Amino acid sequence: MLYLARMDVHFPAHLAATEIAHLQALEKEYSQALQESGRLASIWRVVGEYANYSVFDVESNDQLHEILSGFPMYAHMKIHVTPLAKHPNAIR
Repeated sequence: MLYLARMDVHFPAHLAATEIAHLQALEKEYSQALQESGRLASIWRVVGEYANYSVFDVESNDQLHEILSGFPMYAHMKIHVTPLAKHPNAIR
């Protein structure tokens, strides 16, 4: 099942720069492992924002929820998920 997720990150003002850097490093490791496994099919930055669009290829809603809630920055994210279906005009 394919899902498009928009993830916006909002760190609280009280979070120290070192804590943010640590979370970013953990986030990179986690997302790269998801990409290597094929569950994170693609990831795209939103220009000018601390946000991304990601396409997930997973077995179920529950698996997607588990993956999303596993992101190290999850507590600082607003996530909007859209389930995707193949368009009848698509050639791929």
